[in-house]
Amino acid sequence: MQTQQLIRQIESQYLKDNLPEICVGDTVKIGVLIQEEDIKNNAEKERVQFYEGVVISLSKLSNICGTIRVRRILQGIGIERTFLVHSPLIKSINISRRSKVRRAKLYYLRELTGKATRLKQRFDQPV
Repeated sequence: MQTQQLIRQIESQYLKDNLPEICVGDTVKIGVLIQEEDIKNNAEKERVQFYEGVVISLSKLSNICGTIRVRRILQGIGIERTFLVHSPLIKSINISRRSKVRRAKLYYLRELTGKATRLKQRFDQPV
């Protein structure tokens, strides 16, 4: 029992406290820290690259290993990425749109293409 409390205490130092309330169906814009190598100057550069898409699943957001899975369509091909929410490589998470959904996981969007992938917008909560 004491080991679990010790683990929670250590993990609590690394939890982010400024996260927005993310729901399944939200369109989010995630700023990911990318490290690039500069061959000419033998140095590493850091920049923030944004990834925008629809949240299709959530998992344990209050825990240190909490993840969100984001799906977007790029040149007609569906791309999904899983992000560790409390990772130091995630610099920002912004919600740009909220949608009405009736499921906890939106895996059915994988089979849909074009206009069928659109979700109805929700206006009851502010962005």
